[in-house]
Amino acid sequence: MERLKRRQDFVAAARSQYAAMPGLVVQMRARGDGATPRVGFTATKKIGNAVVRNRVKRRLRALARLRLSAEARPGHDYVLIGRASTAERAFPDLENDLSAALKRLHRTAHLPADKGTP
Repeated sequence: MERLKRRQDFVAAARSQYAAMPGLVVQMRARGDGATPRVGFTATKKIGNAVVRNRVKRRLRALARLRLSAEARPGHDYVLIGRASTAERAFPDLENDLSAALKRLHRTAHLPADKGTP
């Protein structure tokens, strides 16, 4: 699975659909092509210092490697955003959060995202 690295890809995903769960937030954007899915990770300073943010991103990368690679759809971008509870939450609970978020996003993938933009 490819990684998102450019800011404009993260911004485009932020304008699309999202699902907030207790352990993480998942943003999904349909690119409209049939290429392999891409994934990006974000952990803001709001959740802690560099040690905590790096731990959160490591957990999100492991989660994406285990679950997202099997459940991701071609032609989509996914951004996993860490929350303050991501560092302490049990890993099976994070897996359940990701699965539930993906089910919700894939179920509503045909609906346009409306975030107040014209």
